[in-house]
Amino acid sequence: MSYLEECVKLAPLHNPPNIIGINACKELMPNTPMVAVFDTAFHQTMPQEAYMYALPYEYYTEYGIRKYGFHGTSHKYVATKAAEAMGKDIKDLNIITCHLGNGSSVTAVKGGVSVDTSMGFTPLEGLAMGTRSGSIDPAITAFLSKELNLSAQEVVDVLNKKSGVLGLSGVSSDFRDIENAAAEGNKRAQLALDLFNYKVKQYIGSYAAVLGKVDCIVFTAGLGENSPETREAVCQGLEFLGAKIDTAKNKVRGKLTEINTDDSKVKIYTIPTDEEMMIAKDTMEIVSSK
Repeated sequence: MSYLEECVKLAPLHNPPNIIGINACKELMPNTPMVAVFDTAFHQTMPQEAYMYALPYEYYTEYGIRKYGFHGTSHKYVATKAAEAMGKDIKDLNIITCHLGNGSSVTAVKGGVSVDTSMGFTPLEGLAMGTRSGSIDPAITAFLSKELNLSAQEVVDVLNKKSGVLGLSGVSSDFRDIENAAAEGNKRAQLALDLFNYKVKQYIGSYAAVLGKVDCIVFTAGLGENSPETREAVCQGLEFLGAKIDTAKNKVRGKLTEINTDDSKVKIYTIPTDEEMMIAKDTMEIVSSK
């Protein structure tokens, strides 16, 4: 519990209410084990060159500034399900998992462990998302602060809450609304979709280089599970990896389906995530080992 308190400054929106919940449960169920499952845990296997930032080293040792990554529970679950669907040991597979929704991240999974992920010190890094900007030139923050007379925190609020596909499209943070607007000829809405898909493809390409080869690409979360258009747009141009999407098989929403062509060298799946089940399994494993 003291470690949770110490980490409040790194997770100010999540840790305090979770601590309240744990304390309440301890009072109501004093003999029941309390387990904390962190969305960052799966990414603790990243090598140092993947999680470090090129900042003065003491910022890491004194303030804990490094890439932590998020959505780990989801990435772990769908990578495991993909290996099961392929009938192979996950230790023998290189998998790229794409958790795409209002919050989005891509993870490189090698032999069942995370070796890199797109979110960083906070969930703001990486892909453009519903309202988050994703990775940008950090000097933009100082420029906006001066030009708009905003504090550093106010600029971060803009990057977190008013940016992403919402800021680009001017329509919504909901991809369904943006897709409808684009279909009606809204050019900014189409730009938002094109940029989002481009960024996902960019990360898949970079993680293919990190992994050396790719056995499987997984799409999950609200958008990844339910938008055939997004999956097709992301996979277009990935033939150089040996990844070919089957447009007919891809017309599916919300269920585990293999959507690659028969001659694709890379398996492509849409897999509904189940973070609650993954948390339950992790909890059971932790409690049983005590």
